[in-house]
Amino acid sequence: MSDHLHIIGRDNRRVDGRAKTTGRALYTDDIQLPGMLYGRLKRSPVAHGIIDRISIDRALALEGVRAVITGADLPVRFGILPVTQDETALAVDRVRYVGEPVAAVCAEDEATAQRALDLIEVDYTPLAPLLSPEDAFTTDLRIHEHPKFDGNAHRVIALEFGDVDAAFSGAAYSREDTFYYAGNTHAPLETHSTVADTDGTRITLWVSHQAPYYLQKILPRVLEIPPQSLRVIVPYVGGGFGGKLDPFPDTICAAKLSMVTGRPVKITLAREEVFYNHRGRHPSLMWVRSAVEDGRITALHFRAFLDGGAYGSFGTAASYYHGALQPVTYRIPNYKAEIVRFYTNKPPCGPKRGHGTPQPRFALECHLDRVADEVGLSAYELRGRNLVASYSTTTNHLRVTTCALDTCIDRVVEASGYAGQHGNLPRGEGLGFAVGAYLSGAGLPIYWNELPHSSVLV
Repeated sequence: MSDHLHIIGRDNRRVDGRAKTTGRALYTDDIQLPGMLYGRLKRSPVAHGIIDRISIDRALALEGVRAVITGADLPVRFGILPVTQDETALAVDRVRYVGEPVAAVCAEDEATAQRALDLIEVDYTPLAPLLSPEDAFTTDLRIHEHPKFDGNAHRVIALEFGDVDAAFSGAAYSREDTFYYAGNTHAPLETHSTVADTDGTRITLWVSHQAPYYLQKILPRVLEIPPQSLRVIVPYVGGGFGGKLDPFPDTICAAKLSMVTGRPVKITLAREEVFYNHRGRHPSLMWVRSAVEDGRITALHFRAFLDGGAYGSFGTAASYYHGALQPVTYRIPNYKAEIVRFYTNKPPCGPKRGHGTPQPRFALECHLDRVADEVGLSAYELRGRNLVASYSTTTNHLRVTTCALDTCIDRVVEASGYAGQHGNLPRGEGLGFAVGAYLSGAGLPIYWNELPHSSVLV
């Protein structure tokens, strides 16, 4: 190991290791404040429907209940990205997935809060649930009335670089394949949890979250308070993986219930409720077509239908990454991508580890394996002929600096014995080969900072 590497390849003590292993680390649900109330969320049992009536009288009359709120108390729409402001903390007039919150209650203890949920009466007129992009695409029924795109399309991405049609028309070899990625969710050890407290003028949130500055930006508008009136504190977080990046209904409702009662309120979700919050990886139906000449990719055409769930979340970014990051791994002189993200009546999808790239990576790598077999190259030989080079610019104008994929591949192939073992292992055993890359960085923030930078008291 080189002497100048003081961290990489060495055993180093975690700065938070002692606190976590001794149990001294405080997570959000560990926080106890004097006079604390406990909140729960009433959730929809139908995937798609009109809310005809909500009655909270019986819940309010239950001994120990201190407040009940509905969508009428939190009508301001929001979203994690400025381009999609389509959510409310509690459904106002329509529910769009099973588990969507329609009311929130706080009480002196969790058991009373849970009993109060059963006393909240909600009448629905069910609508046909749209449970796939195909369903969403082939109906006149709308989940949202979108101002820009027809039907239930949330986002449409179209990218083209080079002359793709000419490259395919003159190709000696081309192949196309269709793949489906089923999606998944995060399941961190710690579920979502929020503690909210107010002194009458300011609100303090302790929240298990990955992006406190997003909360600082978005929640004051939703709660209709000045930005300087909200303080966000993130204690130890027991995992997130992208699943704790959005502003969630439980956090907003805890803050609102604290404002209504003037007392601290805690809402900690059960595991089932975390799956309702979701924001997991998008299911994706993908079509890939490539043209190859002498083992080199001359053109690639990629299409995808993303199942986005009921709301936007980070879907715009995930859709864009589906198409924009394919040329980051391989030199593709002619490239075309067409991506459509659809609203469906399921919990919203969002960012998860790789944020829109594992799905197309899976499709492209499986496709390249089949191409390699048909053109008479090994999987690693085909990839080796097409890798991006250090200090180059991709066909879609992304800048690559240092890149040692070729060296990595050579070492993996040698250490694994891939050449001798691939295709020669006993039945039921196999050795596969795939490459993935990710390019990150941004030129501008998605939100301009409008917060006050300083103040003077005279």
